[in-house]
Amino acid sequence: MTDEKNPLPTVSPITVPADSTNDSNMNELGSLIQGVLQQTQDRFQHMSDQIIRRIDDMTTRIDDLEKNISDLLQSNQVEHPSSTTN
Repeated sequence: MTDEKNPLPTVSPITVPADSTNDSNMNELGSLIQGVLQQTQDRFQHMSDQIIRRIDDMTTRIDDLEKNISDLLQSNQVEHPSSTTN
């Protein structure tokens, strides 16, 4: 048996495409990233608008509730005046 060492296969260097192709790929990647960021921003804006709308709605409902409670308390005092004894 002969102990021969096989040399590693030679790897040919990777050829880099022309600069115009790289620029095109970078432009496409940049456009893709910009599109994803725009979609994300739009979604956050939509969610923010929904949250603000719901907060405004709850504020209105709380104000109405406070007014109703105040009206009930006032009507209760008119119907049943408290008697004070000294």
